[in-house]
Formats: sequence, C-alpha cells, structure tokens
Amino acid sequence: MDQDWEGRVTAAWAGFDGYPEERADEFRAVIDALVAELPEGSPDAPFERACAWDSTGHSDRAVPLYREALARGLTGYKARRARIQLASSLRNTGRPQEGVALLTPELDASSDELDDAVRATLALCLSSLGRDREGLSLVLGALARHLPRYQRSMADYARALAEPDPPGPAGR
Repeated sequence: MDQDWEGRVTAAWAGFDGYPEERADEFRAVIDALVAELPEGSPDAPFERACAWDSTGHSDRAVPLYREALARGLTGYKARRARIQLASSLRNTGRPQEGVALLTPELDASSDELDDAVRATLALCLSSLGRDREGLSLVLGALARHLPRYQRSMADYARALAEPDPPGPAGR
C-alpha cells in the first residue's frame, strides 16, 4: 500500500455522495477494485470493504469485515475508526451491549480527533440499552470542550448525570 493507493481511496470516498442509493453496488465495486490491489492478508482490505458495506446501509455485512480487519492487525487511526464503526454497526444490528464493551476502553485511549465520535457512538449504544443518562453525560462532556462559555458548568452537569440518582427527600 502506498500514498497513491491511499489517495485513490480518499478520492473514491470523496465521490461517495455521487452514488444514489440505487447505485450503491457501483460504489462498492470501486472499493473492491482498489482493495484487489492490496497484498494478501492486508488489514486494509476488509476495513475498506466494511466501510463500503456500512455506508451503503448494510451493517450486517460490515460487522464481520470490521472484525476481520482488526484481527488481521489494523492499527492506529484506522483501527480506532474500525472500532467506532463496528460499535455503530453492532448497535444497528441489535447488539448494543457489544458496542458498549468495544468502545468503553476507547474512553481511556490516547486522545485524538475521534474522541467525540467515540463518545457519540457509545452514547447511542447506551441509549439503545435504556441507559440514556449515561449517554447524555458522555455527549455533554464532549460538547463542553467546544463551547465558548459554560465549559465548567456543562462538564459538571455531565459528571452529575453519570452519578446514581440521589436518594429522595427524607421521610418518603
């Protein structure tokens, strides 16, 4: 894999919106042709194919490919993307608990531009499990860093939401 290949993949994805839903198979064929250029066993191959299936509405087809990419040793930024996207696909296929298990360790990973995507996707998985307060806490905590004012207040509210409900008034 080289810069030229990466550039062509980036260009293919930049043109993704030009493929209407009824031509999704054509877009996947473009990605498959690029993937065919990779060496045998490349973790990028199942990753790019998973992304193409996922982006064209087939989370069920994407899940095993994301798993394969990670099992083949996908690393770094792409591995983090794969975990986020896999968690989302797991949620979409009725397995949000697996998504929570996959993304929870990412909260302690080295910080990068995907931090908010981790929190947003984890929040969706938590919501699917009826754990809306925890999910809202994650989203508010992520949002607080971007606000021009009220960062500390919103961060405090986020922490309070993650705490167990306080006991009711005495005597009840």
